[in-house]
Amino acid sequence: MSKLIVTPASSPNEEGSLLQVTPESAGWQYVGFEVVQLAAGETLKRETVDQEVCLVLLSGKADVCTKEEEWLGIGQRMSVFEQIPPYSVYVTSNDTYEVTALTSLQLAVCSAPGAGNHRSRLIAPAQVGVETRGYGNIERYIHNILPESEPADSLLVVEVFTPNGHWSSYPPHKHDRDALPEESFLEETYYFRVQPEQGFAIQRVYTDDRSLDETLIVKNGEAVLVPRGYHPVSAPPGYDVYYLNVMAGPTRIWKFHNDPDHDWIMTKPSKS
Repeated sequence: MSKLIVTPASSPNEEGSLLQVTPESAGWQYVGFEVVQLAAGETLKRETVDQEVCLVLLSGKADVCTKEEEWLGIGQRMSVFEQIPPYSVYVTSNDTYEVTALTSLQLAVCSAPGAGNHRSRLIAPAQVGVETRGYGNIERYIHNILPESEPADSLLVVEVFTPNGHWSSYPPHKHDRDALPEESFLEETYYFRVQPEQGFAIQRVYTDDRSLDETLIVKNGEAVLVPRGYHPVSAPPGYDVYYLNVMAGPTRIWKFHNDPDHDWIMTKPSKS
């Protein structure tokens, strides 16, 4: 199996962790990602230390508290494929968070270096930017959970719904050069869910010089590491694909560069 694919455990560990990416395990510097599964009544409690964290309630309901705040009974969707914006909580560095599941809960823990510049806060569904990108069979639906327009030190978090038979992260784009204003350097994880669950997504990760060039078959519940290069996604006919992106780098801005061979696809055909 490709080293870019991270496969979940068959069952959660004692903390509820199903899948984990750390800078050490990924061989990079900024992005951490974890999926935690809790049964009703179970609790996850941690300190953020030098990291900022975005807790995304993938499915289920929970109580969440930090040192100074608490939000009770948050969460509304029981599946990501309900395609409604999630409840999330931003937790600053040098804080703590405690999550108590009120139902069966799947929680994404997104992390990156923090500087303590922003207060911990609830990100309610009404605060999530909803947009449609692309046209035809490159149309997909976006929930901007923690975009660069909202306060954070490093983290960028977004979720994408790709209908079956469509492509997303397309035309192929990359953000692997610290060369602003043309392009920013951002590490990125993709966490995939597929409906029906026996399906798969396809993701290609490749660089201009093809020193990295992999085509990945990604199953439900797996994550993909994108350390560099272009990274388009395809949802095969019959299978809807969801993914949660976490990005971070030296500068908190998403400035990407399309593959010049395919940039023309950005121009929507005119109707005759």
